[in-house]
Amino acid sequence: MSMSGYRPWVVWSVGLFAYLIGVMNRTSFGVAGLDAADRFGAAPAVLSGFLVLQLLVYALLQIPTGILLDRFGARTLVVVGALVMASGQLLLALAETLPIAIAARVLVGAGDALTFISVLSVVNAWFPPRTVPVMTQLTGLLGQGGQILSALPFAALLHQGGWTPAFVSAAGLGVAAAIAVAAVLRNRPAGAPTPVSATSWRAVSDSLKASWSEPGTRLGLWTHTGTQFAGTVFALMWGVPYLVVGQGMSSAAAGGILTLLVLVGVVAGPLFGEFAARHPTRRSWLVIGVIMATAVAWTAVLLTPAPAPRWLIVVLVVVLAAGGPASMIGFDYARTFNPGHRQGTAVGIVNIGGFTASLLVTLGVGAVLGLAGGYTPDSFRAAWVVQYAVWGIALAGVIIARRRARRKLADEGFPVRPLREVFAERRRETVKS
Repeated sequence: MSMSGYRPWVVWSVGLFAYLIGVMNRTSFGVAGLDAADRFGAAPAVLSGFLVLQLLVYALLQIPTGILLDRFGARTLVVVGALVMASGQLLLALAETLPIAIAARVLVGAGDALTFISVLSVVNAWFPPRTVPVMTQLTGLLGQGGQILSALPFAALLHQGGWTPAFVSAAGLGVAAAIAVAAVLRNRPAGAPTPVSATSWRAVSDSLKASWSEPGTRLGLWTHTGTQFAGTVFALMWGVPYLVVGQGMSSAAAGGILTLLVLVGVVAGPLFGEFAARHPTRRSWLVIGVIMATAVAWTAVLLTPAPAPRWLIVVLVVVLAAGGPASMIGFDYARTFNPGHRQGTAVGIVNIGGFTASLLVTLGVGAVLGLAGGYTPDSFRAAWVVQYAVWGIALAGVIIARRRARRKLADEGFPVRPLREVFAERRRETVKS
């Protein structure tokens, strides 16, 4: 194969490496929670606030990141993001007071916010449209390997070498990612047309309004909102306490359940991507199915007296694992419904949905636990109910946005036939044959 054939994979691999290191930086503080409590004298409630702060910074920066992506391109944003995260990790390595640690995590969250949607734009530019849904899924899934870097080599260095060497090493990997991206990654193939980006505040405002007014963008937003948050909240914050206290599992068993969450996501991702590529007009049914299946699985667990049968917990986790791959379909909507010059803005709008929902549900579960008496099975049962409001709102948003998106497609000469008509036609053809 010629070098031109290898080039997209080389560019994508470098972008994926930067995202992988970004995920490692994002999750490194969680691995160091007990060490942070000793170093800064912080209570558990204060440490949990670091996750909320990280999600808040990430969510608030998504739309500005999308606008910057359309203006400056992926290469610049990924380099800046890697360097900002590296500076945050270096500051955390040297921090001895809680305010400095908080400032460091803000920098990590800000750099993280610049990375993912920028790498997705590289996928959109370098791969054929038929391949993009699968490559998008692979990017998201393989990037989560950064959690393994946090859990294994980073944690080993932290416990053997100490706080400062561990976080300095993480900062060094961030600098290495920035250098690799600057040397290899390009926004688009040579000769590809450069999208005309907004050059004034008025043009930026018009681009943002146009992206938001596009029904497909809102369909992507509600898709991401309804599918991403449940697995994120479970994996990053409340899953292990619930499994240990609410379901009576050991810490080791709870860790095994979270491993299952990752493994199922790895299997589901490519399958969802292939479905989206083969059936682009039926993507919403997959999204609706995942939202409803998640709500049904949680209902079954919450209505079952604790401890629930282990098989039922496994079913819940398998369904939760489908939420991550399903949320990636939201980015596919942003890609297919928006022109190239404002896809970054559209993807930023989509990406804000799930992380905002994760932030609100994380806070909501914590608030209900506090009001209901702390970590008890009954308190957890009440706390998880806050998820239903988000599912209801997101499901309504998906249905309404889908109707408007299909109406626009019909006006443009590309009507989407209802499934009932398709099935009825197939039945008639079967009878005739």
